Amino acid sequence: MAGNSQRRGAMRKTGTKKGAVVGSGGQRRKGLQGKGPTPKASERTGHPAARRAKAADKAKAKTSARRPKDAKDVLLGRNPVVEALRAGVPASALYVQQFVDTDDRVREAVQIAADKGMPLLEVPRTELDRMSGGGVHQGLLLTVPPYDYVEPADLLDTPGRTQPLIVALDGVTDPRNLGAIVRSVAAFGGSGVVIPERRSAGV
Repeated sequence: MAGNSQRRGAMRKTGTKKGAVVGSGGQRRKGLQGKGPTPKASERTGHPAARRAKAADKAKAKTSARRPKDAKDVLLGRNPVVEALRAGVPASALYVQQFVDTDDRVREAVQIAADKGMPLLEVPRTELDRMSGGGVHQGLLLTVPPYDYVEPADLLDTPGRTQPLIVALDGVTDPRNLGAIVRSVAAFGGSGVVIPERRSAGV
């Protein structure tokens, strides 16, 4: 009878090219099988944690490519250099500009460096400009070991904080001002302070 092949339970001739009318051939059962444990948030494509992790990896790779392992940080300016020397910050050398106009801060920096047996180098202004990356050095530059900073993305994952308080700074070159800001952020329960790599006071 015409159309009987469409009825449930109807038989089809051997050799037909059409597939089974009834049943899924086990495909539905396969679709119900588990796909394994849920991946971590940082491993899921499109998840905010995954985007932060990817950004952190890129930033670390960029920093590593720009700075060699034996690189040193520098402190610029008369007040920052004198304050660091007074505080006993470990430093490797003091650079003084040739023919610089001396004042009490320059003399004190040179005296402290000499008392500590620290290398004291007198260099042209062009050399200080190069070492400071164009920053305002006022004729004094102090080389210190690099501080172990973290990436901004790491501050977003502060344990126990769904909305971490992060303060971003720009153009703060006086370490005393930076210290006051850091203490204020800590007093308010902040997660961290973001500072530029150049033209900024360092920790």
